[in-house]
Formats: sequence, C-alpha cells, structure tokens
Amino acid sequence: MSGPERSGGAANNGHSVAPLAPQRRHTLFFLEQARAIAPVFLDTEVDMARVVAHRAAGRAAGRPVSPVTYLLYCAARVLAAHPEANAAIGGGRRPKVARYERVAGKVTFDKTLDGRRVVLTTVLPGLDTAPLEDIQRRLEHFRDGDPATMPELAKVRALHRMPIWLGRLAARMANRTLRRRAELMGTFAVTSLGHRPVDSFHSVGGTTVTLGMGRILDRPVARDGVVLIAPTMRLSLAFDHRVIDGAEAADVLAGIKESLEAFAPVEAGVAA
Repeated sequence: MSGPERSGGAANNGHSVAPLAPQRRHTLFFLEQARAIAPVFLDTEVDMARVVAHRAAGRAAGRPVSPVTYLLYCAARVLAAHPEANAAIGGGRRPKVARYERVAGKVTFDKTLDGRRVVLTTVLPGLDTAPLEDIQRRLEHFRDGDPATMPELAKVRALHRMPIWLGRLAARMANRTLRRRAELMGTFAVTSLGHRPVDSFHSVGGTTVTLGMGRILDRPVARDGVVLIAPTMRLSLAFDHRVIDGAEAADVLAGIKESLEAFAPVEAGVAA
C-alpha cells in the first residue's frame, strides 16, 4: 500500500499509519547501533555563577556565548586528563578499545529538514585546545546553517535517499572502524534541553561519555554555611560500562563540575 494507511470509526476513533519519515532514518540507524552500549547514569548539580557572570560580560561586549560552549570547553579539558574515558570500544566478538589523543565533541541540534523537525549532530574536533570563542563560532555555524544544503550534512541526506536496508548497512559500515569513530561520532557527546523547562536530561550519545544539560535556574545553595540564591544547573553523565567503571566516570563528572564552578578560560585575550 502506498501512502498512509487510514481507518476510522467509533471502535478505534480513527488513526493513520505511514512509513517512517526519511528525515528520521539517521536517528533510527543510530539507535539500532547504540543498543550495544551498557549505559550507567550519574548526575550532579553545578553552581553556574561564574559562567553566568562570564556570559553577561560577553553579551555586554557583543560576544554572546552559549552554555553548551562552556560545557564543551570544560569537558574537553577534563577528558584530555582522563584518557581511559576519552575512548571507544568496538571489535564485536574480539573487543578492542581505542584511546584518542585529542578530544572531539559531538553536539546535537534541533533542526528542521524538508519540513520535518529532527535532531542533527555535528562533531567538533580538537576541543581540548580550542579557545572558547572558536568553539562558539563553530557552534553558530552549524546552528544557523541550512541542513538542506550544508556540506557537513551531505552524508546524512544521502542516507535519507537510500532504500532503508541500504541506509542501515551504510550507517553500520561507516561506524565500524575505531580509527574513524572519533571523526564520525566524537569522543564524547553533549546534548541539551536547557532552553526548555527541563531540569535533568539523561541520554546515550553513542560515545563512552555523554553529557546532558538541563536549564540554568536560580536555586538555594549553601556557601560557607550560608544559604544563598545562585544560578545552578543539573548535569548528567551517561557512561558505557564496557569501557570505564563508575569511579572513573565519577572523577570525570566531578572534574567538569569543578571546572564550571571555577570557570576561568586560559586562552590569551579572554578575561575570566
């Protein structure tokens, strides 16, 4: 049967059945492969006062910075110090683990492609040494680009045009080698729903470490025995238990929390 299958009547109150939209096939293929991950979830609360103050100074100077940029900046430097977590597993029946010298972050975006609302991703390499403003510039390029024409998304659009069986095979083959995994998937992933009233967000991004950002909201915090109101954010970390254990993952999450709470970019020309 071509087109949607429709039926109505009092018994079922009407419904429609249609093939999965081609624009969502890349998500389907990704999730099919992500089933192999053995995820464990951690979360913490981060005092974002230093980040909020730095953002305010940036906006006043005409250089607005996204909260996602701060997380990418801090997380990449923490992961560079934790090579066991900046890694990927593969090999099927003979598992192998690749540990990467550089840190690449995969970021998700809410985009509209051919009239369909979808999640698309980009991978930002070299984040462990990238200045804050460079990370922001690269995020803006992808955020503002047209997914129907961006060259970075040409392979995704090609998946949508393939027969579903061929697209599934192509996606599996592309992600097969550990050497290319960091280029295609990043060495860690970040996803955020902080622009909506979402406090905590847990997801699996296909990498050993996935970070989820909630909204920044004024909440009571204790400082030196005194309860104050400060901007805080829930930060989650999902880790692949096949690659690292909880102690290592907790160290990574603690390091990111500490880096955000004491935020001070080290690149020249950017004041804390």
